[in-house]
Amino acid sequence: MTSHTGRTRDGQPLAFNHAPASDLAPWFTWFSATDAELPAGAKISCGMLNDHTCLRIMFGGRWTAQTRDGLKVFEPGEAGISLYFGPQSRILPITAEGNFKVITVHLTPGATTALGNPPQTEVLDRILDFDALVGHGRLSSRFDPTGQPQEWLATFEEELRRFLSKHDTRPPDPLSVAFERQLLADPSFKLRNFADQHGVAPRTLERVVLRDFGMSPRQVRRRARALDLASALLGVAMEEEEAALRLRYFDQSHQIREMRHFFDCTPRQLQTDQHPLLRLNLEVRQARRVQALALVPPNTIEPWRDPEAEPHE
Repeated sequence: MTSHTGRTRDGQPLAFNHAPASDLAPWFTWFSATDAELPAGAKISCGMLNDHTCLRIMFGGRWTAQTRDGLKVFEPGEAGISLYFGPQSRILPITAEGNFKVITVHLTPGATTALGNPPQTEVLDRILDFDALVGHGRLSSRFDPTGQPQEWLATFEEELRRFLSKHDTRPPDPLSVAFERQLLADPSFKLRNFADQHGVAPRTLERVVLRDFGMSPRQVRRRARALDLASALLGVAMEEEEAALRLRYFDQSHQIREMRHFFDCTPRQLQTDQHPLLRLNLEVRQARRVQALALVPPNTIEPWRDPEAEPHE
């Protein structure tokens, strides 16, 4: 797969991505855009593991996804489609064929509740037709697929501003935002201590996390821990963190069991096999993570990205 939106220093394809403008940040955590080409007749069999709900505008290619509702097939064509991806409890098997362009906005935990979207438990491991969900217009028609990634993301930001201006929108629950921040810093924390620090009962924390993440706090912590280690194994995390990320597990057999549970493969298979779509997916989370935790200086690209491959205006 050839990417026009960035690559790792060893040549693996990546998406162009960045944080939202400050006026959108309460509801949206990150934006990304992918412009990729596949050789004629080639097919990618891979997967994705979203930790949060996201909205994707897709052009071109032919996609299949094994969801909670069964096998889904999508052929966006030149007109494009808008798909609403719920969070995932484990890897979502996906195949892709042909050239494609994908523009994505990732929602803040709790934003779906604040914006009046379906409950997270209802959309867990599902992909919905966004245009059918909202019932008016075709969102993909607002985008020019021949444009540049920066233009796509700017268009998305303007569309979201229009939406927010028309609705009396409250910000997400601060407890969910704080829980997410702790997950990014280190998911190996005691839930009771976190609840005490934020002045809530453990049952309240359980209820809020289930509502805004779609899974129990313990499941969400397990997934975050697995996402961080998988990112390191795929070369899209801070190298100096890999040893610490491995130490979050009791031993090697614990690592293997967790990687099998969430990704259907061993740590070694993650590190040695081809996982282009999963790498795109996980790199976006790590970019958000290192920026949120100030692990790199402001206005610099992440160290795993090749600066010569960044898309230009």
